[in-house]
Amino acid sequence: MNICFAILLFAYLLNIHFSGISQDKISKIPIVEVFPELVSDTVSFDTDDPAIYYNRKNPAKSLIIGTDKGGKTGQGGIYVFDIFGKNMVQKNLLGINRPNNIDVAYGLIGNGKGKIDIAVCTERNTNKIRVIKLPDMQLVDAGGIEVFEGEIQRSPMGVALFTDEKTQQIYAIVSRKDGPLQGYLFQYLLYEDDRGIVRGKLVRKFGQYSGLKEIESIAVDNELGFVYYSDETVGVRKYYAHPDSSGKELALFARTGFTEDHEGISIYKTSAKKGYILVSDQQANQFHIFRREGELADKHKHELIKIIKTQTNESDGSEIISYKLNKRFKNGLFVAMSNNKTFQFYSVKHFFDAKTSIPFK
Repeated sequence: MNICFAILLFAYLLNIHFSGISQDKISKIPIVEVFPELVSDTVSFDTDDPAIYYNRKNPAKSLIIGTDKGGKTGQGGIYVFDIFGKNMVQKNLLGINRPNNIDVAYGLIGNGKGKIDIAVCTERNTNKIRVIKLPDMQLVDAGGIEVFEGEIQRSPMGVALFTDEKTQQIYAIVSRKDGPLQGYLFQYLLYEDDRGIVRGKLVRKFGQYSGLKEIESIAVDNELGFVYYSDETVGVRKYYAHPDSSGKELALFARTGFTEDHEGISIYKTSAKKGYILVSDQQANQFHIFRREGELADKHKHELIKIIKTQTNESDGSEIISYKLNKRFKNGLFVAMSNNKTFQFYSVKHFFDAKTSIPFK
């Protein structure tokens, strides 16, 4: 046996050994099947991504805001539902040119006119992000904010909003259909000008990309200051969210056990620093659960701890909150899109049996 062959054989056997350990570990992960409390009214074409707007004064009046990509023409819109899944038709915002992902932030600092709550969605066919004042569902961006200007690869898809807890400034982190291996995501400071129009200023380019498929789903942890995004078919990448922070990748996890695409990411907070990260295993109709705080020895090590099997069909967008909305959703609400033009609403008590006391900020 020559040396080269021996080395190759040893590497092959080593790979089998560790693959076996990995698969065996995954097979011992608990799987919990859950069923939705209710399913939303349908949209016109195809649902993609939900966001939850928490009503601080009256939680039962909170809103679920979801995108409809608009089918082949892309003439979709933003649909608004109450917490019973009923479409609040008068609040729908139609005519958005292929809206993709959407996120919510609270307290955008105005120009002498107080603060406003906002939702931001990507408008894929126009290479813009759109800013919507909440709960009015009023566009306040004068036609949209251009993103990825000067780039060959644009077509924005994913968006997540980061609020700097020290300055209260809000940033939009945006991904696209395709992009370079480095600097795939762009980060924009959102601000209101003298006329009350929300503008965006590019402050950062960051994020590694495998080059294999695309990056759509993004989630931000404001309290801990991290941003997570799904590099589809590869894993979940973790970076610091602040624009002045290091561009070094902190972690690449969720690399095994997924059927195909890594998709929607949402963060369930049980306290200021603890909770769970949920990642959609899209083609398997289930969500992989990781500890938000990581491990004791390494906060950037996120091991799979549970799998939640849902009734969604190829869900690539989801959101979760831990605040009480009503008796049915007393531990919070998980909303996930399903490709039958609906969003499914789940009670979090079936996921974690969690009793949270984290205050809304």
